[in-house]
Amino acid sequence: MSLLTVDQEKCKRDGICAEVCPAGIIEFKDKDAFPSLVDGGDELCIRCGHCVAVCPHGAMSHTIMKPEDCQSVNDDWLFGPEQVEHFLRYRRSIRNYKNKQVGQEILTKLIDVASFAPSAHNFQPVRWLVIYEKDEVQRMTEFVIDWMRYLIKEDSPFVAALHLNRVVSSWEKGNDPICRNAPHIIVTHAHKEVQIAPVDCTIALTYLELAASSFDLGACWAGFFHLAATLWPPMQQELGLPEGNVNFGAMMVGYPKFKYQRLPLRNDAEIIWR
Repeated sequence: MSLLTVDQEKCKRDGICAEVCPAGIIEFKDKDAFPSLVDGGDELCIRCGHCVAVCPHGAMSHTIMKPEDCQSVNDDWLFGPEQVEHFLRYRRSIRNYKNKQVGQEILTKLIDVASFAPSAHNFQPVRWLVIYEKDEVQRMTEFVIDWMRYLIKEDSPFVAALHLNRVVSSWEKGNDPICRNAPHIIVTHAHKEVQIAPVDCTIALTYLELAASSFDLGACWAGFFHLAATLWPPMQQELGLPEGNVNFGAMMVGYPKFKYQRLPLRNDAEIIWR
């Protein structure tokens, strides 16, 4: 079966599919020809779907997707510049959560949305771990505290840099400065030999954080959790990731306890023009 199929009744031979193809594997052999794959195109294709998505006539099908399987773009839903600015500035790192569990179906949909984040060469290496039960979040948080106590005992440079004495002291007073009493933690992981995985996982988690508000959820990067999961073998063992996989980021997720009313200011961008 051919990787690409062209509906010759719909195709206008306008060359758009060939022009947008990231791998440059679509060609027109002559002016009267329909688009076709170059030699070796099957191996070079990155399965991104650009050719299917861009065709205004719905003439191009890929073996893994057909135009009728892909949702059409709704121009009425697209943001203008002012809406995009407001949406991005509205984003807050949420550190106060309601004592309310988020349904698994909602978290699944949120992760599905985040899975559309770009990845290098469309490799899509990102995998997800949801620490769902609040008792399990608490248990994993205790591993983070154990790691901090170990660093304090060893007089690690991390102690002063991250104010770990203060963090541990706050924990011992009954507070949670690690996961902020979030009901859920979402971890991205990938195989350690995928060199671009750290960037791809970061982008995917960024998508997840930005999408969270549309589900009435709040999110915050779980930096202490991520560091401990990266550096503390007992916690790595407890995470139980597939063999060869390592964590590349963690996010607290839950229903926000408070609603922010204004968009705070930030420093002006420092730009160099060349």
